[in-house]
Amino acid sequence: MLEASLSQLEQLVGDLVQQNQALHSRNTELSAELAQVKDENDGLQLGLLEQEEKQGATAARIQALVDRATSVTAVSA
Repeated sequence: MLEASLSQLEQLVGDLVQQNQALHSRNTELSAELAQVKDENDGLQLGLLEQEEKQGATAARIQALVDRATSVTAVSA
């Protein structure tokens, strides 16, 4: 009886060690994926900021043209 219980315990410990190794491996993979996704996210955020700056500059140029056109129209009327 004691030998059977000991054998079962050894099997359970072996299974737990194997599961722990698998989980550790998966955790390492996920950490690497997370780092890659963070880098990609940083790049996307930087690109978004650059686009917002360009859009702001374009909006300012358009507004300046509208103001200029409006002032020319007001002077000629």
